[in-house]
Amino acid sequence: MQNTKNRRSFLRSFMMGLMMSMLVVSISGCDDDDGPDVVNAPAATGNTPKYIFFFIGDGMASPQVNMTEAALADPNFRMVNGAITLGAMNLQHFPVAGMATTHAEDRYITGSAAAATALATGHKTTIGTIAKNADRSQNLKSMAKMAKEKGMKVGIVSSVSIDHATPACFYANADSRGEYYNIASQMDESGFDYFGGGYAKGDFASKGPGDVDIQMQNAGYTIVDNLAALRGVQPGQKCWAYTDYDRDGALFYEIDRMGTDHISLAQFTEEGVRLLDNPNGFFMMIEGGKVDWACHANDVVSATHDMVAFDDAIGIALDFYNQHPDETLIVVTGDHECGGLSLGYAGTAYDTAFQLLKHQDTSYLEFTKVVDAWKGTGKTFAEALEDVKDRFGLGDETIDPLLELSNYERDQLEEAFEASMDPGFVRDTEEKYLKYGPYYDPFTVTVTHILNQKAGISWTSYSHTGVPVPVYAMGAGADSFSGSYDNTDIAKKIIESGQLN
Repeated sequence: MQNTKNRRSFLRSFMMGLMMSMLVVSISGCDDDDGPDVVNAPAATGNTPKYIFFFIGDGMASPQVNMTEAALADPNFRMVNGAITLGAMNLQHFPVAGMATTHAEDRYITGSAAAATALATGHKTTIGTIAKNADRSQNLKSMAKMAKEKGMKVGIVSSVSIDHATPACFYANADSRGEYYNIASQMDESGFDYFGGGYAKGDFASKGPGDVDIQMQNAGYTIVDNLAALRGVQPGQKCWAYTDYDRDGALFYEIDRMGTDHISLAQFTEEGVRLLDNPNGFFMMIEGGKVDWACHANDVVSATHDMVAFDDAIGIALDFYNQHPDETLIVVTGDHECGGLSLGYAGTAYDTAFQLLKHQDTSYLEFTKVVDAWKGTGKTFAEALEDVKDRFGLGDETIDPLLELSNYERDQLEEAFEASMDPGFVRDTEEKYLKYGPYYDPFTVTVTHILNQKAGISWTSYSHTGVPVPVYAMGAGADSFSGSYDNTDIAKKIIESGQLN
């Protein structure tokens, strides 16, 4: 598995020991003995790809990529001429890069359904629509369905529920992304060879226990829920694989998944390659979906962990590319940016202190569960601060003076704690919404905001933004992905390169 062990242990040391306070860009002359030998790989221009990987980082734009590079750019991890270099990510091995706009048919700032429809079909649509035209009068055919019709095997992988907006647009058609049961019920109808990642959220509201599972079994799919069983599935068998999932049917946040036996996004990708590889080639879409969710919650540490999990999956595709360089196309992009992540904060001016982030060891979601358990127990604010110190480092100036809480920060935390403990708390003012978001626990989101700000990181939104997203490409047909264009053009380029239509 490409660099997974090295970089996963390093990310833990980032969250346990990042010693970097500023980024120095110095990619040229990079010498990476552990990484894939593709840094200077030329873009193959004359071949039609037999194998197509399409990676979509939900909520990922340049800030999320740069933040992850910061996590992986420790001086002990990679040095060039004495300077810290960016380029520790697999993404940085791609020889072709572009930039894409993301607007929907009816709104400048897009949503995941409209963006995924553009990426899957090459057509704009309206907010919330799954692979249909703007007025929802016509189904749109995805590149995955085109690949299947061409005789290629097809796989769909996501770290969120398999019937969520992005994966849905590649195999289903629906008027609304919220039609989870309808969407999940179209998995077996697609005839796709491999589904991997989260469970089907639509089964939570199905007509009976395991309704979608039964449909898939009746359609000839082998269903597995652990890595050993997945590795036992034989090529030629259609498979739906999922792992332990959260309340939304998604994989757990990577920061919480590590140390468990839950299947990782990279392992789902690796097994997908094994099951899909055949003489007619394959198409596989892989989504890193929980980057978006962490950014909605303004939790940069959890987002960064999931970015590295996404990048680990890209490493699997790079390993495959090294074996089939003239027959493989890999394209990586985001559907939109989320949160308005900024590597800079007014309170720290030009200074950054990314090393402070190493002390967070749990996602906002898991800490929210802790805070919820305090309600009605008589938990005091002083006791709550001890939990914050233990899980986020905030307030513990003995490990880093920059973690000391100012009076202003303590006041923010105490106000948020009282809101969290108040059973009658409602977000009935603009101030409360701006402080705590549409539905996040007030105390938890205040903790992550303060830690992020101390590190020199800020957010402008709890929602998506309209900034362009980067596009990375490698392999057969990759040269067409340079430049600036619309997200619909990404689909059109893949379809044309793969001769899918």
